[in-house]
This record gives sequence, structure tokens and C-alpha cells, in this order.
Amino acid sequence: MAQIDKLLRLLQTQGGSDLHLLAGLPPKLRLHGHLEVVNHPVMTNLVTMEWLSEMCTPRLWNRFMEHKDLDFAYSLEGVARFRCNFFNHQNGLGGIFRIIPTEIKGIDQLKLKPVLLEFARLTSGLVLVTGPTGSGKSTTLAAIIDYINTNYRKHIITIEDPVEFTHRNKKSVIVHREVGADAESFASALRAATRQDPDVVLIGEMRDPETIGMAISAAEMGVLVFGTLHTNNAAKTVDRIIEVFPADQQQQVRTQLAQSLKGVVSQLLCRTVDGKGRVACNEILIATTGLANTIREGSVSKIVSIIEGGRGVGMQLMDDALLEHLKAGRISPEEAHLKAQDKKTFEQFVKRGEMN
Repeated sequence: MAQIDKLLRLLQTQGGSDLHLLAGLPPKLRLHGHLEVVNHPVMTNLVTMEWLSEMCTPRLWNRFMEHKDLDFAYSLEGVARFRCNFFNHQNGLGGIFRIIPTEIKGIDQLKLKPVLLEFARLTSGLVLVTGPTGSGKSTTLAAIIDYINTNYRKHIITIEDPVEFTHRNKKSVIVHREVGADAESFASALRAATRQDPDVVLIGEMRDPETIGMAISAAEMGVLVFGTLHTNNAAKTVDRIIEVFPADQQQQVRTQLAQSLKGVVSQLLCRTVDGKGRVACNEILIATTGLANTIREGSVSKIVSIIEGGRGVGMQLMDDALLEHLKAGRISPEEAHLKAQDKKTFEQFVKRGEMN
């Protein structure tokens, strides 16, 4: 048993999300959004190296020594799987370990809007789930993929680095491919996927023009493509996709994206009032004729108005979601104000809380 396993078990039993292991510091757990120090001696660099190397095959450890950075998945039988990142820093080595729950929760269990399942019912197009690192994008996507797997006979290919949630075949056939182990890159895996008769492709991260361009092309070809970006709202997501391309290609990309984009779900996790958990807040954009024209014309600032006008079909701004959770008593006024884009909307609730 690797020495780190005891701390990974502690992470799971405490209901945490991440373990931080850094030379020069004691280990820390992220519990409901906050880092808490573990009652453990400070990690020396020698001990950190020993603990990290125990988790790896010789091939993986040699890759880390060569590139000074490493991503992979680690399974602890009877506990969970973990997404691991090793790195070098000023005081030596370090590692961050994120727990990947063994149970794939549904949209209802995650308390997400049922309208998200409309994206699972599509037969083609591009759907993006966005948000900062640690905002639960993978969990939301896993719920959508599980719904497809449960209800439809599809061929689903996931491309991730590393593979996080592992789905067992239900009605669908699911193939998991890991960048580094099963493919050289996201782009090469996606290129291969388009020749493998897929109905659905999940791309764990769209980080370069080649991958983004191929995702849009696959969606145009009749594949339902899900992808992630590290953007905070729908308007910034569209901007990011366009701006990653050279100026002379951007008008063509706008035209393609206008045709293929079916929706954007931006997500944040907010700490609950009792401090014992977190709740997801989502901005939801659903494709309309107006959206296609807006993207084609480069008038991305109009997306906010499109969402406001689409509330009747399930669209919502991030501030709408925050306000709903606040009024339901799930999050505090301070948390809502911290995460809000329009701070003024929430100032009255903060002041009211201070008066009470």
C-alpha cells in the first residue's frame, strides 16, 4: 500500500475534494471549498518524492522526471479514483489529488436544472460546459453522458487527460480514451474519433485551435460533441473560441460556430450556508435563431439579452441562479455577492444580513 493512501482515505471520509501535498508544508485537504491543514508533520522533499514515486509505474515516473509535470489517474480499491497532478515548485516536489466519485450522480441528484437534459436528447451539435478549475464541469458532463447511456443506443467516445468518470455500458457503448496513454493528443484522438462512427464525443479539454476547430467540424458532420472551457459565462465562451484563431480565420469560425453551437452551460460552485457542502450555480444558454445571427455578426454582447429573453425556455444568467439559491436559503448573501457579476443586485441582501 502506498503511504499516501491513508490521506486519500481521509479525504474520502471527510467528504473533501482535493488533497494538496507540497514539500515544505504539511498536507492539506480542500473541504467544501476551503483548505484545511491535516494533523501531519511537514513534508520534506525526500518524503514527498518517496510518496509520489510509490504511486507511479516506472514509465510514468520517468515521464515526470523528464517533463517536470505529470497528469494521471490513480485507483484506490474500495475508496475512489483520483485525478493526480505532479509538479516541481520552488521548495521541491508537489502533488494535487482530486477525488473522482465512483457513483455517477444524475441531474436531479446534483440539483441541476432539468433543462440540461435537453442537451442529452440532441443528435448533433456542440455543447460546452464551462467554468474555472474545480467547478464540477466533469461531474455535470458525467450526469449528461450517463443519461444518454441509460436511455439511448449510442456509440459514445470520451477523450480525457486523464480519464475521470468511468461509465459501464448500459444501452450505449462507451469507449474511454486517455491522452498520453491511448492517444498522443486531444486533437489526434478527436481526428481518429471522427473515423470511428461516433454518435457522441466528449472532449475533456478544448485548449488549442486544432482541437476546437475539429470539435466544431465534427458537430457540423452530425456528431453530438460535448467539450469544456475555462470561461465564466456564455459570452466569454463564444469570444474565447473565436479569439483562439488567427484574425483571417475568425469570420469563417463565426459562421461555423453559429451553425453548430447548441448551448453553453457555465458553472460555479458556491459554499452552502451551513458550510457542509457546495451547490452548483449555472448560466444556461440555449441555441436560437437569434443566437446564430448574433455569433455570425460578431455581436457577442447581445448574448446576455438573448438569455434574459429565453427564461421561458429554461435559459438563465449566473446571477439568476445565485439569486434563486440565495432566496431559497442555500447560500449566504456574502457568497452570492462574491460570485455575482452584477454586485449591486446583491448588496441589499448583504446589508440586510449585517443589520440582522
